[in-house]
Amino acid sequence: MIRKLVPILALLLIMLFPTRAGAADDIKLISSSHMVDFPAALTFNIKAESNAPITRIRLRYSMNKCTYAPAFAEAWPEFRSSNQVNASWTWDMRTTLTPPGAKITYWWIIEDSAGNRLTTPKDTLSFDDNRYKWQKLSSDLVTLYWYKGSGEFAQELFQTALEAIEQIGEDIGAPLKEPVNIYIYANPEDLRSSMVSTEEWTGGVKYTDFNVISIGISTSNLEWGKKAIAHELGHEVTHQFLTSPYSAFLPMWLDEGLAMHAEGRQTRGARNALIKAIEDKSIATLRSLSGPFPADPEETAYAYAQSQSVIEYLLDTYGNSKMHEMLVYFNYGHTIDESLQKVYGVDTNGLDEAWKKYMLSLKEKENARAGAENSIVLSLLQPAPALNCGGI
Repeated sequence: MIRKLVPILALLLIMLFPTRAGAADDIKLISSSHMVDFPAALTFNIKAESNAPITRIRLRYSMNKCTYAPAFAEAWPEFRSSNQVNASWTWDMRTTLTPPGAKITYWWIIEDSAGNRLTTPKDTLSFDDNRYKWQKLSSDLVTLYWYKGSGEFAQELFQTALEAIEQIGEDIGAPLKEPVNIYIYANPEDLRSSMVSTEEWTGGVKYTDFNVISIGISTSNLEWGKKAIAHELGHEVTHQFLTSPYSAFLPMWLDEGLAMHAEGRQTRGARNALIKAIEDKSIATLRSLSGPFPADPEETAYAYAQSQSVIEYLLDTYGNSKMHEMLVYFNYGHTIDESLQKVYGVDTNGLDEAWKKYMLSLKEKENARAGAENSIVLSLLQPAPALNCGGI
């Protein structure tokens, strides 16, 4: 009985674990390399040999970025079948938006005519902007790269980044989850040369899926640069907090408003301009600012200022915990109207009206305070009564 079972077990093992036609050891990887031509191209090279002619080579690669559906792509380099082959494939990076420092993992699959197959170990490269000699400052949360300017210049930007992360984290009740890389180009022109396609006015760009920020900051424009870094990090912290696919529907006024607030409190001049626009009935509706902002520069400036003012109204009136609660609710997949209604008791239109009333009340309070101050000044300017040193 036992003798009859042995062949049956052997047959089952063969069916479950079929043997390969050949061993991968019959194919040898001689070399594998890559060449970065930032920002235009990335070339992969391979050299391999086998006892039988190599008939098939595939390159598989993937970008290491935040995604809800991890995947890899495959390329088929052209080559002439032989026992020893050289092959290369160039990825046209102009077809994708890839930041400096992006990490790319790749590996090769090689097959020969004898049925042998070799899958190489995975390798990871960095798509670096090697046109410049970068220096860096690092912490657990931020790595800042720069190539022009003193250490003091970089340190101010670095400290601004850390403070901005702390501020926006307090505003939305969430810390930065993943470290961020910030690339400081010496000017906007250098920045734009690092991008495949851009507008002539671009001064900074965030690559949210890669946790990378690139900004063009000259040493003579430090104060603007500090605001730009705080602004982009405001976006970064918010988007890292929103982990669901629904974050793609985050209203522009909410996204930009939080980023503007990360720069610092709104100025009195901006507030007064908004109040005048409310009085003139020329202010945009908040719902119209849920999508892309207007193309007109003046209207865009008002859109950013209005967004910041609405955020500061919510934070000042209801506190940071309510902002956190609303974003959590939104992250669960509820619409912005549902999220606002759940936490603040109003939808977008209701918030718009409440904010306008709040802004007009600020003007009334300011006018009342100014009137009281003027009364005090006028009373001080009245001539003093004559001093009578004698008796009646």
